[in-house]
Amino acid sequence: MPALLPPALELALDLLRCPACRTRRLHPDRGSLRCPAGHAFDIGRQGYVGLLTGARATSGDDAAMVRARERFLAGGGYLPIRQAVAQLAADAVSGHGTVVDSGCGTGHYLAGVLDRLPAARGLGLDSSVRALRSAARAHPRAAAAAWDVFRPFPLADAVADVVLDVFAPRNPAEFRRVLRPGGRLIVVRPTGRHLAELRGRVPGMVTVDPAKERRLHRALHPFFEAAATGQVEYRTFLTGPEALNLLRMTPSARHPGPAAPDGDGVLPDQVTVSVLVTAYRPR
Repeated sequence: MPALLPPALELALDLLRCPACRTRRLHPDRGSLRCPAGHAFDIGRQGYVGLLTGARATSGDDAAMVRARERFLAGGGYLPIRQAVAQLAADAVSGHGTVVDSGCGTGHYLAGVLDRLPAARGLGLDSSVRALRSAARAHPRAAAAAWDVFRPFPLADAVADVVLDVFAPRNPAEFRRVLRPGGRLIVVRPTGRHLAELRGRVPGMVTVDPAKERRLHRALHPFFEAAATGQVEYRTFLTGPEALNLLRMTPSARHPGPAAPDGDGVLPDQVTVSVLVTAYRPR
């Protein structure tokens, strides 16, 4: 039986364009979205649409990482980050608006923004099918689509009031293209102190590159200028399972060996959460 068109995806149809031929409109057709030229994209039973064409992305979170992320975020360990993102989005959107979350993962931050903006709709893009299963049910007004965010987005020009990029890869040219002139790009990235206690206990864990901020500035400068920035930093206490979930949801989980221990004996019982949250305006 063909999958029904999820209400949130129906709300987002006017944003999408065919990734194969770039036609503006996609329409529902017996469990898929189809463009006027006949290209069709399946709607999964879990509610997301698969728009990826050609070679599939390989960098998305796997099932174990997604489960760990869901467990950790459900405990509120990153709640202040979610609140800071939602506040910046609320400052940028009045009334009805469209929020695109690039590299949305499980949809945790997009859902927080939509909770704050009762008249807005959202669309999350991610290459991880497992994460999209969660993102598609993260919020009644949040649609989800499988996409590699390094490629040109399957979206029309100037359709978003807010683009989110939370601990995710960046595609500045596409962020600028899909944002409306008065829109905002909200970027969250770790500082050098983020999870320092975890890195100190786990040999081989991925570290924060000290040149990360310079690279970010160089990448965004042709397209954006900073409009507001702030730092979210706090210490949070962890149970053993929470510490293990935190480790297993990080990029280090992709690396076997010491970066992904089987037990929690070496993990800290508290960590520093330290991120920069910046809203950028288009140039």
